[in-house]
Amino acid sequence: MAAPAQPKKIVAPTVSQINAEFVTQLACKYWAPHIKKKSPFDIKVIEDIYEKEIVKSRFAIRKIMLLEFSQYLENYLWMNYSPEVSSKAYLMSICCMVNEKFRENVPAWEIFKKKPDHFPFFFKHILKAALAETDGEFSLHEQTVLLLFLDHCFNSLEVDLIRSQVQQLISLPMWMGLQARLRLKKKKKKKRCEVAYQERRFLSQLIQKFISVLKSVPLSEPVTMDKVHYCERFIELMIDLEALLPTRRWFNTILDDSHLLVHCYLSNLVRREEDGHLFSQLLDMLKFYTGFEINDQTGNALTENEMTTIHYDRITSLQRAAFAHFPELYDFALSNVAEVDTRESLVKFFGPLSSNTLHQVASYLCLLPTLPKNEDTTFDKEFLLELLVSRHERRISQIQQLNQMPLYPTEKIIWDENIVPTEYYSGEGCLALPKLNLQFLTLHDYLLRNFNLFRLESTYEIRQDIEDSVSRMKPWQSEYGGVVFGGWARMAQPIVAFTVVEVAKPNIGENWPTRVRADVTINLNVRDHIKDEWEGLRKHDVCFLITVRPTKPYGTKFDRRRPFIEQVGLVYVRGCEIQGMLDDKGRVIEDGPEPRPNLRGESRTFRVFLDPNQYQQDMTNTIQNGAEDVYETFNIIMRRKPKENNFKAVLETIRNLMNTDCVVPDWLHDIILGYGDPSSAHYSKMPNQIATLDFNDTFLSIEHLKASFPGHNVKVTVEDPALQIPPFRITFPVRSGKGKKRKDADVEDEDTEEAKTLIVEPHVIPNRGPYPYNQPKRNTIQFTHTQIEAIRAGMQPGLTMVVGPPGTGKTDVAVQIISNIYHNFPEQRTLIVTHSNQALNQLFEKIMALDIDERHLLRLGHGEEELETEKDFSRYGRVNYVLARRIELLEEVKRLQKSLGVPGDASYTCETAGYFFLYQVMSRWEEYISKVKNKGSTLPDVTEVSTFFPFHEYFANAPQPIFKGRSYEEDMEIAEGCFRHIKKIFTQLEEFRASELLRSGLDRSKYLLVKEAKIIAMTCTHAALKRHDLVKLGFKYDNILMEEAAQILEIETFIPLLLQNPQDGFSRLKRWIMIGDHHQLPPVIKNMAFQKYSNMEQSLFTRFVRVGVPTVDLDAQGRARASLCNLYNWRYKNLGNLPHVQLLPEFSTANAGLLYDFQLINVEDFQGVGESEPNPYFYQNLGEAEYVVALFMYMCLLGYPADKISILTTYNGQKHLIRDIINRRCGNNPLIGRPNKVTTVDRFQGQQNDYILLSLVRTRAVGHLRDVRRLVVAMSRARLGLYIFARVSLFQNCFELTPAFSQLTARPLHLHIIPTEPFPTTRKNGERPSHEVQIIKNMPQMANFVYNMYMHLIQTTHHYHQTLLQLPPAMVEEGEEVQNQETELETEEEAMTVQVDIIPSPTDTSCSQETPAFQSDTTASETGASSNPEAIPALSESTTTVAGAVSAPAEAYTPQDATSAPAGTK
Repeated sequence: MAAPAQPKKIVAPTVSQINAEFVTQLACKYWAPHIKKKSPFDIKVIEDIYEKEIVKSRFAIRKIMLLEFSQYLENYLWMNYSPEVSSKAYLMSICCMVNEKFRENVPAWEIFKKKPDHFPFFFKHILKAALAETDGEFSLHEQTVLLLFLDHCFNSLEVDLIRSQVQQLISLPMWMGLQARLRLKKKKKKKRCEVAYQERRFLSQLIQKFISVLKSVPLSEPVTMDKVHYCERFIELMIDLEALLPTRRWFNTILDDSHLLVHCYLSNLVRREEDGHLFSQLLDMLKFYTGFEINDQTGNALTENEMTTIHYDRITSLQRAAFAHFPELYDFALSNVAEVDTRESLVKFFGPLSSNTLHQVASYLCLLPTLPKNEDTTFDKEFLLELLVSRHERRISQIQQLNQMPLYPTEKIIWDENIVPTEYYSGEGCLALPKLNLQFLTLHDYLLRNFNLFRLESTYEIRQDIEDSVSRMKPWQSEYGGVVFGGWARMAQPIVAFTVVEVAKPNIGENWPTRVRADVTINLNVRDHIKDEWEGLRKHDVCFLITVRPTKPYGTKFDRRRPFIEQVGLVYVRGCEIQGMLDDKGRVIEDGPEPRPNLRGESRTFRVFLDPNQYQQDMTNTIQNGAEDVYETFNIIMRRKPKENNFKAVLETIRNLMNTDCVVPDWLHDIILGYGDPSSAHYSKMPNQIATLDFNDTFLSIEHLKASFPGHNVKVTVEDPALQIPPFRITFPVRSGKGKKRKDADVEDEDTEEAKTLIVEPHVIPNRGPYPYNQPKRNTIQFTHTQIEAIRAGMQPGLTMVVGPPGTGKTDVAVQIISNIYHNFPEQRTLIVTHSNQALNQLFEKIMALDIDERHLLRLGHGEEELETEKDFSRYGRVNYVLARRIELLEEVKRLQKSLGVPGDASYTCETAGYFFLYQVMSRWEEYISKVKNKGSTLPDVTEVSTFFPFHEYFANAPQPIFKGRSYEEDMEIAEGCFRHIKKIFTQLEEFRASELLRSGLDRSKYLLVKEAKIIAMTCTHAALKRHDLVKLGFKYDNILMEEAAQILEIETFIPLLLQNPQDGFSRLKRWIMIGDHHQLPPVIKNMAFQKYSNMEQSLFTRFVRVGVPTVDLDAQGRARASLCNLYNWRYKNLGNLPHVQLLPEFSTANAGLLYDFQLINVEDFQGVGESEPNPYFYQNLGEAEYVVALFMYMCLLGYPADKISILTTYNGQKHLIRDIINRRCGNNPLIGRPNKVTTVDRFQGQQNDYILLSLVRTRAVGHLRDVRRLVVAMSRARLGLYIFARVSLFQNCFELTPAFSQLTARPLHLHIIPTEPFPTTRKNGERPSHEVQIIKNMPQMANFVYNMYMHLIQTTHHYHQTLLQLPPAMVEEGEEVQNQETELETEEEAMTVQVDIIPSPTDTSCSQETPAFQSDTTASETGASSNPEAIPALSESTTTVAGAVSAPAEAYTPQDATSAPAGTK
């Protein structure tokens, strides 16, 4: 197998290179945003840039990156565009900039929306240029750029401006481009609009142009890559048009009429193995979509029977034509369909015919124009034959192809760069990958695209694991030609023996075995913990079997930069699934509670399942083609980390979904596919909208309720203010979605008034019993009116989407929705799905604080161990709870029985307790009620309520007196509350009765899941893995709530909708609540190609927002200071602050020792180096890392708690560097400690801390911070203080980051500190400080400053220690106390004195005698004599041991370096 060429990585230009560029000089003169006096617009500038910079460099990405980054499009090109100045260079420049924005994954159409006037003219010129002759004004390379631009337009149909232009190209009139026999007959108009005519025929003409370019490709002579790239981009455009229903509806007929596929498959380019490889793969995708199982007009998916009918109709129409007009085809015409619809038989019948006859057959089928008499056809025979055969041959159904597809990737896919590109994918070329955009053809198409992308993303991760493990094992060729391993790997072992032990018979109608099993023997001569990991492989864990045949001799070094396959000699890769390890007798050791047997020796054998489809394909290849048997060659087995190894289970889940009737609710179907009215599933348009809802404890008071519905008229059913207390039931005016025509304006006014009137009914929760724990838990949060709207929408049926910016209480809203649904619809079950275990646990902890019965909660998956509670909500934890609770309740029954003096053993089982309740408790209660109930007009005596009460003795342990004796109604309510308490005991026991009947823990847990639990929580990954088991159990639910919905992969969001079987062909799902924030980071996709090209990082939540599904946008944050919120609130609609952000002392107080609450600190190169890249994408910046750690140490020395500070960065490389520096500087130092977290921005999403120190790392290119979503996350993690370290000159020019960086750069770019202000301070935020402000100009100065500050602190401690020792005994009452203090101090000093030699001390001794800025009144002498214990020791080369794990600073600074600012400098 040929090793793929390593793609080159695009190196971003440095800031110095940017500044030296001709483009940058022009930008500074004409359009740079920071330049105030700009030169007037000059068209010649655009012409020069295009010719000299773009065309001359052959459209080099580096040049285009520079132009786009300089805001060339926004500030020069489009701003000055008009028909008068339009030219070729102008058009091409705009297209290049838009394409670059799409490549960089940043918004491209915003500037056009702001100035849309000239876009139609511009677009029409693009169309004209795309059809121009290639040897004319526009080169083929330029036309490829135009094709890419058009493709981006077709994929941006959600933008009104683009859609209005594209619709003119694709609509019914485009069928004018069909051949004469098929064309729609229309009356000719005297005046034809030439422009409209050209638009209608545009795609037909473009196809003809493409065919002419394709035919010019020679078979073996050299071909220009411009032609190849043009052909690839054209097929990509065709695929995208076919994969969107609005375009496909009209275009598929044009494509069919042009016979494009036939031309392509017969072209020379397909036959060129190297140049045509990607083109062939794209062509297969196009063929798949042209024959997709859908009715183009209605958009309905076609069943297998309907597809078979269409195929039969085509064959029979061909047979009829043959029978009527072609005697030489009688045999064909009279044969049955199954005999003649294979490619071989069709070639046999039609091959002998002449070209003219074939043309006539095709014209009878309306595939070609009629051949004039006495004229020969212009088409060659090969084309005509392929046209008839490809149209009429039998196709394998798509689902059959999918079922025959192996789920594990093999070496052919893993290292195919067109399918699984390397991490160096630049975004330049196209790929043979499906795309996830706005719309899908059918649910089958939706699942299939996701299936393929999920499979390939997993393949990319598998490739990385294989390359890592195999290269660590260092396979070399031995002297005798065999394999010898010179290294070892934790995750891989050499195979000692491999045997296939079972090949089971196929199922009826299938040609692959039902099961293939094999035994793999390995020798575990490794460390004990690694041996345990191998022996701990569980059932269903996936491993990979690898064959290597190295050609390199023993001792050859492995170079990771060179192609992997040829270095290690990798030949085969096959996947397998563990069944279990074998014991001494050759039996599989089953997973279970029993301890595993101890096996002797180091040899271990695993029984594995092989992929039956793959095995069948390999065996067929061996038998038919004489290839070697793959299964006799394996010599390495590789395992993977369990958390990253779920791909097979998820793929099986998707494949199972495609094999079943996917029943999603009718109200969701079209929205999921991206069609119809996006607001049709909003509760206001749902036919089953609920008028009256009990908001339970949502509102804190009637005033809170009124404030929550601004613009509404609130009518309370009771007038007495004392009775207007929560909980409230609210009746909303329900209007049908359709609406009615009004005859009368007055009626309409009345209707509007009525539509804004809410009827509020306060109601009292019935007394639940006399014990304090009987009182319901209550919500204490004063929700805002938008939060209330989100809660209201979530309680109503339909789709609710809540956009929750940082700190707006998304989790609180989610928990309240769950609680309200639980109380309003007690018979319904709610499924909670989140992206991470952490989010699920946060949600659960808040649910437990509300009035929800604990027995109705269940948590599935492995994250329940992390719940910060003593209670176990896992399946078995709930089973144990039920069993323990049952015993507790039966004890209560026993106590009740004793108090009533009833003989016997009523508390033996739940069943006996039920009888006891029925015959003993109910009878007493009914007798009691008959005595005390209201008789006629006279009220019974208050004392009777207490006197006749039968359960006094039982409630003797409740707070006394139980009855207050104030009024009959009050005491009667208390008596009924007591009975409710007793009744609840027996109700619960009735529910727990099943646990007596079911004996095994597994059965009990299944019963809980299916019957008992009302609120079931799991992660999206668990849902995908366990769907099959849940459906099999008969799991049912009515509502789904998804938290972190914008972080969940599209397919992992969809699967939870289908965790239950439909009822009578309908889904029982009533509500789908999605809570997320698409302005924060999307799902993590490791491969850049799938992320950028296939748009796999787009979550379903984000797609719904793009489509236009209505959202509730939470608009008040309570996390951060208002000033910090301003750094990111521009990204949201009207995001404001909750009142406490202004009122609470922690928000109004300044950050001690720091002049500003946020600051951008410029960091220049340290020792001539900015960013570095030791490994690909492993970016580091030593200067920033040291600066960040120095500020952290400074804050800790002032008194800030270390756990209130987190250090974030945008790259993993920097994270590791900062951790190393902390470990060496201060990690084990008791005076400083470690920050709460050192991690990346991406990992910290969903978390927060008081103070955030952020390192942006990059100094050459902005990198992935250019994604505004990452910027929003980075800016919104801090509550009280944010300090950003970056190269300001780079980031301030980035267009996307401007709103945040304009605020950051408005403040000084050097760190302003107040060293003498201790933590906490009383200074108000924004006040002038009373202490001196010091300005730190660079990192070495800060490092030296912190070092001196630390030494001063140590000297002070030492001085205090000496003073204590010199105290006369009379001053201390107990000498022992002093002794204890001495011992403690000595221990502390010993602990803090360590040897360090990390950054060398400065060699310049002239400035080593430095006194700190915060020294006491007594200063050191001018000679530097250390007579004063508070003076700082000299920082010379010999000073390597310092007190505490704080090393000497990176570079000493002279006193002139430190600039003092006057107090209160802003």
